[in-house]
Amino acid sequence: MSTDLQAPGHIADRTGASDDARNERIDVHHHYTAPEWVRWAEENGVAGRDSLPPWTRWDEAAALDLMDRTGTRTSVLTVAMLGRFKEAAARKESTRVSLDAAGALVARHPGRFAFFTPLFLDDAELSRWSVSHGMDQLGAVGVSARTSTGDTYLGDPALDPVMAELDERAAVISTHPMQVNTTGAPAGVPPFVCDFLMDTTRAALSLIMNGTLDRFPRLTFILPHGGGYLPYIAGRIEVFGRQLVPAVDPGRVRDYLHRFYYDTAAPMSPSATPTLLAAAGSSRILYGSDWPPTPTRVVTEVTTPALDADPALGAQERGHINRGNALRLLPALAPA
Repeated sequence: MSTDLQAPGHIADRTGASDDARNERIDVHHHYTAPEWVRWAEENGVAGRDSLPPWTRWDEAAALDLMDRTGTRTSVLTVAMLGRFKEAAARKESTRVSLDAAGALVARHPGRFAFFTPLFLDDAELSRWSVSHGMDQLGAVGVSARTSTGDTYLGDPALDPVMAELDERAAVISTHPMQVNTTGAPAGVPPFVCDFLMDTTRAALSLIMNGTLDRFPRLTFILPHGGGYLPYIAGRIEVFGRQLVPAVDPGRVRDYLHRFYYDTAAPMSPSATPTLLAAAGSSRILYGSDWPPTPTRVVTEVTTPALDADPALGAQERGHINRGNALRLLPALAPA
């Protein structure tokens, strides 16, 4: 481990405003499938190791190695569980195993890991338990939620009771698509290429159109993959907002866009960055690796170097994106 990574206070301005913070990144998009959960799933016939996607074989040493190679001081984990459950008790136990493993990992490596506790769009009771256990007992820094589950998107009014409780906590909600509808997609195009981005865009629009952002002003949502298509179609929403059902006031579209944070997983490029900056500004963008679904080679050789060399970003903007914005959004990540 490098000396820089062992000295979290070596940057004079910890917000990253005067330094590009390439040795002090905070990664808000790190998928974590606990090895303890995989063992539990096999022992209980929930899922077999060989039947799970390769990215679920999360390894602690490999994660730390990637973080050191990319100058990542802290990774905020999204806790993943891919089993199918018929009984509520089994689903709750699955969540407990995963959360307890995440809590133990954070305790083993202070300052290197933090985590979001999962929200379940189809199970309010389990969501409440997960928030209480994850945040109150284990110290989760926020919650994570799928952009959609079946036909339910994040802005569905049926989720208001849970959103109200999260609003009281001023919670940060990290979002991500999973098992999205790919009906009509061209053969050979994986969901993560196009459909994930569309699902994220639809979730963001549901939060805007259904008034979730207005009813719960203390909530903050992180959109993955640069917000999907949302920044690109912002002008289109302004032009046609009154034709949506429910309608959107065109004059408020830019305000709504600034209610979201956007991570850098995959969209940062000389063609994409200017659009994201124009829609959100550098103060609303967060570094995200999307590891391990995005392989180590891609993170270390393609996505992270592209961010560092992006001609649209200066040192100040990179400082905000790599570290400063995350510390402002999640102050619990600040070094002691």
